Amino acid sequence: MTPRTQQNTAPAARPQGSHHWVMTLELPGRAMSTFSGTWTPPAGTTRHDVFTGIQADIARQNPDMARGNVVFFSLEPNQL
Repeated sequence: MTPRTQQNTAPAARPQGSHHWVMTLELPGRAMSTFSGTWTPPAGTTRHDVFTGIQADIARQNPDMARGNVVFFSLEPNQL
């Protein structure tokens, strides 16, 4: 029996960052939103640097969430 080969006809995936992150912010009694993405932090970057950078980027893109409480944050290597 010979192994089957599959062809992938999907378009090429866009490059992704080295880490995957998820952050949920809440404006008590008003709104809750979850954001996610990938990022390759520069050498020497700390987890805290990434946290505050992501939080600031979300605030720039979503001004209403600038004062949101962080309910959840995850940062992990983006590989299986």
